[in-house]
Amino acid sequence: MLLNFSFNETLIVALIFVWAGFVRTGLGFGGAALGLPLMLFIHNDPRLWLPIISTHLLFFSGLTLLTRLNNVDWHYLRKSSIFIFPPAIIGVFGLVNLPIFWLNVFIYAVTLFYGLVWLFNKAIESRQNWVDKLLLVLGGYVAGTSLTGAPLMVAVYMRHVSKEKLRDTLFVLWFVLVSIKMTTFIVLSVDLHFLEALMLIPIAAIGHVLGLKAHNKITQNELLFKRWVGGGLVIVSSFGLWGVLT
Repeated sequence: MLLNFSFNETLIVALIFVWAGFVRTGLGFGGAALGLPLMLFIHNDPRLWLPIISTHLLFFSGLTLLTRLNNVDWHYLRKSSIFIFPPAIIGVFGLVNLPIFWLNVFIYAVTLFYGLVWLFNKAIESRQNWVDKLLLVLGGYVAGTSLTGAPLMVAVYMRHVSKEKLRDTLFVLWFVLVSIKMTTFIVLSVDLHFLEALMLIPIAAIGHVLGLKAHNKITQNELLFKRWVGGGLVIVSSFGLWGVLT
């Protein structure tokens, strides 16, 4: 895949994966949500990028969790999984079977929603149990379809998991969700683009390390960080939707 790109396109892809790795560890979520819309400008088929992103998620979340499994809220992870995993599996089948046009509209629309929420310093909040379940189901489906369901599920996890355990608990959740997605890909004979994923791991590792170093500062200034990122997402997603719909 990368060999078919021009030098400039390859350089842009590398920078996007650095950015995605930075967000993933800096915030603890959102690497795919903030990286995938940019990747679609280079190549508009999400089925090319999502297996690569999934491989990276498995690698980096597994690496991070090697010494952090004792800091995971296993009780809430098990409790919430029954609402997340079934719709996630349905979402994976949607990813494999839906036309590229509808997948791109879906991804850009979801990302535009996140961008507007973050830009105007609004929060996706849950204060009732039925809202928790609804957000987990929706987040699971969106994650299965495009790996961009994290903000929906994080809104619920923030209410039930302590701040100290939140990032590591989310990493376990992402690891399991991506394992389900990759297993489904293999069963359905979807090309995993594994060689390309391996080639990009050292690039993404730069962002991963930078995100680990910046995690505390980002969480201390999370609203400001999200507002700037939200503005960028609104611009990118608006252009993306315009390009898809015209």
